[in-house]
Amino acid sequence: MGQRDIRTLLVSGAMAVLQAVERFDIPNSGWLKRLRARKPRMVAAIALANKMARALCAMLTKQEDYRNPVAAMA
Repeated sequence: MGQRDIRTLLVSGAMAVLQAVERFDIPNSGWLKRLRARKPRMVAAIALANKMARALCAMLTKQEDYRNPVAAMA
């Protein structure tokens, strides 16, 4: 199941990101906008929290800093 406090923080952060995407025109949020168009808000938040958790796990495992995907493609 995982640690409850970490899971809570990830979902809370994901909900904040969803709120920002809905209120403002955030660039590079196409995946999240498409997901939100077809899924309920909480399901989209859990999917985003899962994506953030996988990224964090990969950064911790590889002992690397975050690399912005847009900057990495350029």
